Amino acid sequence: IHPFVQIKKLYSSCMNTTAIELDRLKTIKSIIKGLGGWPVIEGQRWNQAKFDWTQSVYKFRKAGYSLDYFLAFTVAVDYRNTTKRVIQIDQAILSLAKELFSKGLENDVVRAYYNYMVDIAVMFGANRLTAKTQLKKALEFEMKLSNVTMSMEDRRNYSLLYNPISVCDLQDMFPSIRWLEYLNSALNIPNVQIQETDIVIVSVPSYISELEKLINSTSKRIQANYVMWRAIASSVPYLTEALRQRELQYTKFLNGRTERVPRWKECTDLVTQSLSVAVGALYVRKYFPKGAKEKATEIISDIKAEFIDILKGVDWMDNVTRSHALEKANAMVPHVAYPDELLSDKEIEGVFEGLNLTSNTYLEVRLSLTRFAADSSYKKLNQPVKKNDWISVGRPAVINAFYSFLDNSMRTFRLIFAGRA
Repeated sequence: IHPFVQIKKLYSSCMNTTAIELDRLKTIKSIIKGLGGWPVIEGQRWNQAKFDWTQSVYKFRKAGYSLDYFLAFTVAVDYRNTTKRVIQIDQAILSLAKELFSKGLENDVVRAYYNYMVDIAVMFGANRLTAKTQLKKALEFEMKLSNVTMSMEDRRNYSLLYNPISVCDLQDMFPSIRWLEYLNSALNIPNVQIQETDIVIVSVPSYISELEKLINSTSKRIQANYVMWRAIASSVPYLTEALRQRELQYTKFLNGRTERVPRWKECTDLVTQSLSVAVGALYVRKYFPKGAKEKATEIISDIKAEFIDILKGVDWMDNVTRSHALEKANAMVPHVAYPDELLSDKEIEGVFEGLNLTSNTYLEVRLSLTRFAADSSYKKLNQPVKKNDWISVGRPAVINAFYSFLDNSMRTFRLIFAGRA
């Protein structure tokens, strides 16, 4: 079926290093040019009059790049009302931790990051002296963004991150951003339109205020150098071996790893993560022993029953609390091994409707995947939340077991008593 064909296409595209090397950097340079160009390479040819940071977000969305370099944008279940989904606006996702950026270029990791930026720019054709000058300013801009983000410690308080604001009020609070245009362009889903009365969750309102100030005080060339660098940095793993080796040299400062995993494993992991439902369907059909799911379900049912018996007998819980606990325990849904939908070609086809990995270049295939993933997530905005949605548990080729508080379920995948690894 079509999704299984896509698995083969993705794996083949990843493994075809000859095609990647022959392409050199033609594809990525063409893409970056279409996004507005990288000033550090284009020099005086770059036209700042054509750049606007919000427009870069819209272009990134259509191209398949992340939207999160100025403001993070997601569609997720509202954790205070799990029957609906909401748009969440958060602070930017940056290249390094706030604690590292705060130390500046005196820090070994930050200095390694800067040198990496410069070297990649030179490999793309930039003059080294120009790259050092312009990318230092881009790095300083990212440091300033980092400086106005909320710390990880404060972000542990979920209440601080839950600030529901109407689009209309958002416009009044942060007037430099055309919010209706921004939200609808970031979504970019046909027949889904945000209105002024709609509510979005703003995680860190103070960050947006500071972002407005930073944008106003920073030249467009610096903004563009920053955001195009982020796009290129995210593309490096899918480009030539020379670029990948330079990335590896940098990342050893972050994790100490001195070599990459074998290419076949890298590509296998990519396919498993990107097309997990399709891979899960193949796994179940080929390797899951007949009758194993029924046996596993019986065991999980016994565990749940025993848990309920324990709740009935504990002496540290008052009757009102016990009543609520028992109600929740009885409502708990077990997801064991795999959903039956994985055995249905029609269901699997439906999940991947619209995905067609036809490009000849690995980078474009990857961008098609990320664009499809964003489409799949964003189009659910106005759809009812299906508790215990089978797609969320359609990844049986995973060794894990846990309780999910969002949908009150027990999830147990690839059980050791399935009989085969």
